[in-house]
Amino acid sequence: MSQPSEKTKVVILARSYRIKGHIHLQPGARVTDYMIDSKDFMALTDVEVWELAGRLVMQSPFINVSRDHIEVVAPDNAEHAITKKT
Repeated sequence: MSQPSEKTKVVILARSYRIKGHIHLQPGARVTDYMIDSKDFMALTDVEVWELAGRLVMQSPFINVSRDHIEVVAPDNAEHAITKKT
């Protein structure tokens, strides 16, 4: 029987794309732990792929993202904190 996982929404910047989706973490794990364990590809579910200019390119229930193309990974709520004006 597999262990339960927690869905964590993340934003990935990968060259000219912004990718929003969920990773599935073991309870208590961090995004950093997931990155270390993911080997060559990161699996994401409920995905939206956007051009950096703002155009939606695709939506998919699942994609693998090559770690070689990833420049930044952050929890989705961090994106809002960075762009929020006070």
